Amino acid sequence: MLATAPDGILLVDKPQGISSHRVVSIARRRLGLKKIGHAGTLDPMATGLLLLGAGPSTRLLTHLVGLGKTYTATIRLGIGTDSDDADGTPTSVTGVLDADVSEDAVERAVAAQRGVIDQVPSTVSAIKVDGRRAYDLARKGEEVVLRSRTVTVSRFDVTGRTDHTITVDGTEVTVVDLDVVVDCSSGTYVRALARDVGAALGTGAHLVALRRTAVGPFDVTDAVDLEDDDVDVAGALQRPADVARRLFDVVMLDAAAAKDLTDGKRVAADHPDSDGPVAAVAEGGDRLVGLVSVRRGLLRVITNFPAPSVPGPSAGTDA
Repeated sequence: MLATAPDGILLVDKPQGISSHRVVSIARRRLGLKKIGHAGTLDPMATGLLLLGAGPSTRLLTHLVGLGKTYTATIRLGIGTDSDDADGTPTSVTGVLDADVSEDAVERAVAAQRGVIDQVPSTVSAIKVDGRRAYDLARKGEEVVLRSRTVTVSRFDVTGRTDHTITVDGTEVTVVDLDVVVDCSSGTYVRALARDVGAALGTGAHLVALRRTAVGPFDVTDAVDLEDDDVDVAGALQRPADVARRLFDVVMLDAAAAKDLTDGKRVAADHPDSDGPVAAVAEGGDRLVGLVSVRRGLLRVITNFPAPSVPGPSAGTDA
């Protein structure tokens, strides 16, 4: 029996020091498949959960990008950088001796970043300004002015604190490291949270560690290490039907209705009206036929998913 081409959502635990695009490249090689995309990147310094889509499941990625995120991070008070993280160049090395960094003051500064806030993204970011990436402009020394955007920070808690002294260019600097956990909407820059907490306290601040632990219902504990040659990457793919069940309401289709929907026909279903997406799943539960809306008892396709196919020659790359 011929195997079907890889198709599914892959949860990856990205290591520190490589780009998200490098992770995609490794996945292409491991799966022997060119058609792989992602539902949002992580900076090279960061570790943690990346969601990749393989084959037809790349069509699901647009519905994963907007899911909420959870991070753990360490904010260093006393030093600011041009990127608001440890990969950047220090812009202020004042330490915290002249700032109020008492526990009460820190809590006030953190609390001000909770809820629905207007946040100016970090200058060194992938946001486009007149068609050019902000990080490209910043690295060329050009002035970058980014507009604020509304984001939601539903949790921002300090879970640990370390007061210590480090040496920067031969000078001892007193700093405070804050371990934090953040639940936030898509588009939130945790680096910017660090920067703004420092500003509220009258000192520079940046991230020295960042780890994404969850995206929506998906947790990094279920992710794989792509650099581990013993990992069965194809076996780790989550079926699109299983992923859709975790995100959307479900309507079950018999074989005839599944074929009609695949062929682009409108299909009757006993389901309340919904703008969707609603997951249309074939009986047996192993195939996602499509994402649909429902109007007056009829399913209307938002995104169709083809039946599993037999792979052709490998189109994988090793970049």
